Amino acid sequence: MNVSKIIYAGVALLCTFPFVDTPFALLLGIILAQTLKHPFLQISKKLTHVLLQVSVVGLGFGMNAWQAMEAGKQGFLFTVFSIISTLTIGLFIGKCLKIENKTSYLISTGTAICGGSAIAAVSTIVKSNEKQISTALGTVFILNSIALFLFPWIGHLLNLTQHQFGVWAAIAIHDTSSVVGAAGQYGAEALQIATTIKLERALWIIPLSILTVFAFKSESKKLKIPYFIFLFVLAMLLNTFIPAIHIVAPSIVLLSKIGLKVTLFLIGTSLSKHLIASVGFKPLIQGVLLWTFISVLSLAVILFSVQ
Repeated sequence: MNVSKIIYAGVALLCTFPFVDTPFALLLGIILAQTLKHPFLQISKKLTHVLLQVSVVGLGFGMNAWQAMEAGKQGFLFTVFSIISTLTIGLFIGKCLKIENKTSYLISTGTAICGGSAIAAVSTIVKSNEKQISTALGTVFILNSIALFLFPWIGHLLNLTQHQFGVWAAIAIHDTSSVVGAAGQYGAEALQIATTIKLERALWIIPLSILTVFAFKSESKKLKIPYFIFLFVLAMLLNTFIPAIHIVAPSIVLLSKIGLKVTLFLIGTSLSKHLIASVGFKPLIQGVLLWTFISVLSLAVILFSVQ
């Protein structure tokens, strides 16, 4: 085993310890990505996808279905409005910056719904090439990484309640991993609200994929449905209605939080210098402007309407 493999495996193991929180796990991954060649790149991509889904489902064992339902109901109209407005503004910005149509569409959908998952789902329908996909993913992952550090700091600066922060994180942060990571730092209530609204938001991949088929006149029949969300709901229901599950539920939640830290470490290791350089100036500007729009707009609405 070469030195790079030992270091990557060792730091991944380090991320399982309690003294390493989610932002630090992400930071460790980013530092490794800038200094060492990734020895497990293909395995890491697959593991990130699976580990994130398993961790999110596990977090469901720490949540109450009635409270989650209330949070989801409150966030529904906000979700619909934010998705439509983000897609519209995103495509407009892309046109103004003269960004290639498919790349602009992928960045807009990734920002509007759930980051990498939405990009992966839509890219198969619009038949994007590797460059277009990597540009969109790179843009989203860079901004996700910033959000994990920035959002909790802003939340405390503005004295947001856990409820307010949970809604804001779910609406304004792209990827599920960063939403859960940021909300988990803020508190248990913020985590439950953010996870519920974010996963509700992720289900919009389905209608968006159908609309994309018609918009791009695609013959693709491949619709990626995020089935793990239904397992998350099942976990919540078990935790709410079967008291016996409470014996093991805290251990499952603890393991899930550890899994999330490792997931964020793996995401950090994907942010190599090559990926950052390949994004390009204009797509990054589109991503930043669109992210700023949804972040500021949603924060303003939350401050005046959500207690």
